[in-house]
Amino acid sequence: MWVRRSSLLHLDSMLTGFWVAEQVHDAHTEWGFRDGKWDFSHLGPFSTWLWSRLGMKHPSALGWAVEIERAAEAEGKPGMELFFELLDDFRAEQTDAGP
Repeated sequence: MWVRRSSLLHLDSMLTGFWVAEQVHDAHTEWGFRDGKWDFSHLGPFSTWLWSRLGMKHPSALGWAVEIERAAEAEGKPGMELFFELLDDFRAEQTDAGP
């Protein structure tokens, strides 16, 4: 998949569009970025996991994409690279935790 300028904000927009389409067509899948409610304060398990992973005491109002890009800049690596590293870690922990 191509993401414009390798921007996590663009990726977040694409994922939001996918989520909205799921809601409209009543096709729900578990994918970790939203919890199935129309209320955007429910950002799903990935965001909840991410805040503690990044050492944040409270959820970010800016969203996961901005916070990952900030963390990536501090580490001197591309945001998209850090996103996939974190996503792999999240999925591994979810698999280890079981259903």
